[in-house]
Amino acid sequence: DIHGQYGDLLRLFEYGGFPPESNYLFLGDYVDRGKQSLETICLLLAYKIKYPENFFLLRGNHECASINRIYGFYDECKRRFNVRLWKTFTECFNCLPVAALIDDKILCMHGGLSPDLTNLDQIRNLPRPTDVPDSGLLCDLLWSDPSRDVKGWGMNDRGVSYTFGADKVAEFLMQHDMDLVCRAHQVVEDGYEFFADRQLVTIFSAPNYCGEFDNAGTMMSVDESLMCSFQILKPADKKPRFL
Repeated sequence: DIHGQYGDLLRLFEYGGFPPESNYLFLGDYVDRGKQSLETICLLLAYKIKYPENFFLLRGNHECASINRIYGFYDECKRRFNVRLWKTFTECFNCLPVAALIDDKILCMHGGLSPDLTNLDQIRNLPRPTDVPDSGLLCDLLWSDPSRDVKGWGMNDRGVSYTFGADKVAEFLMQHDMDLVCRAHQVVEDGYEFFADRQLVTIFSAPNYCGEFDNAGTMMSVDESLMCSFQILKPADKKPRFL
């Protein structure tokens, strides 16, 4: 997640190398909440156009009109340009892919697993452009969360989709001969957090999220042998407050 934190996005590129020096895969939630959603999404789309084979953007649950209408992106578009621009971005977001497979071993998406997911062709066959429905496979890929309190599938406090237990992660990876599920969608204190005996990792790349959390942001690097390492962006120093 970047969530309109444009300055932090630039710090990530400074750290990891500006494209095409490194290949990038982003896991969604580029807009809303932060102050510079437009700069953020425009830079990311420009890199996608310039380096299509080195730069990949997945869809997050905030790349959806009904969500970013409420959480800031619509208001930013309207204030700085016009509503037509927001509608154009909606058309773009409706075309974004929702999952990526790295070397047949690491499955990446914004949210998580789905009880409806039995075959990866189901993801390949999802129609695009499409809005995000209220339930089903596409919804779950963008909205579900792992939970330490659940075995199997559970209710999600978000009021959308499900939570899933470590057993479901292990079962899925074994069935598909994979090593890791990589997802975003939740603020985690260190910017990354493992689950299910390191079979799933949550990555969150917006440090000091919304100015309210004291979290770090993280970028995961994957080498040729699929060894994963983590680059941690500490929250930028807060401006001193004069009482």
